[in-house]
Amino acid sequence: MGKQVWRVVVAGGAAAAFTAVAAVPAGAAEGGVSFTRVQVNGGKPIVIGVSGEVAAPASFRMATTHKWKWPAVFLYRKGSGDRLWHAIETSDCIKVSSGVCDFNETMYFDPSVWDMHNSEAGAWKVGAEVYFKGGGGDVDAKGLTVHVKRDSRLTVNASPEPVSKGKTITVTGKVTRANWETRKYASYGGRRVTLQFKPAGTTSYTTVKKVYANGSGNLRTTVKASKTGTWRWVYYGNTTTGSSKSSGDHVVVK
Repeated sequence: MGKQVWRVVVAGGAAAAFTAVAAVPAGAAEGGVSFTRVQVNGGKPIVIGVSGEVAAPASFRMATTHKWKWPAVFLYRKGSGDRLWHAIETSDCIKVSSGVCDFNETMYFDPSVWDMHNSEAGAWKVGAEVYFKGGGGDVDAKGLTVHVKRDSRLTVNASPEPVSKGKTITVTGKVTRANWETRKYASYGGRRVTLQFKPAGTTSYTTVKKVYANGSGNLRTTVKASKTGTWRWVYYGNTTTGSSKSSGDHVVVK
């Protein structure tokens, strides 16, 4: 079977579609529809960069005796009108029993297509809705929270290469994060970032120390050269920013 595609049109900051349903109720479903088994992105944050489409999978079950159209789950804050607008693709009904359907959904996010604001990073609630053929519909709050985060990036450089055993290695780098409004990565100052090391011939990194980036997002620290291996930075993110790891910089110790 084919798929229905919901491409929300935004004009002047307001939704030009799907505005007829009332605000999300605080309790159980109203209007003769039940939404259950709701999942969004496997419970993980949705991390979005400055370009390139991010596809977040979702799924839900809907039970109703109404004739319906356009069922979907969506992200909101204060009410169903305060939504994180994007593109949604929802499957046809996967029949479970009479009047009960499972649906697979994909939420598509792309700051180069949809006008996203940095203030939209953070926690969002999950709602579910459906429209009825002939008018009206139903909307239900699902008690789930999804974090939508700005992507972060890290660079690394360890020098000198090679280095004599016992000498000083200087490890530098920079932490940046996506600015959805300018569609560029910008310095992310003051972040606490972890320096890790993987000895040659091994597969695991271990933490060496934690370093704060300066106001421009630059990282700099020194370590003693003891063995050949690879250095990298790791940032574990926060409620509005995704985690990231730099590539590894291999240094030979003679």
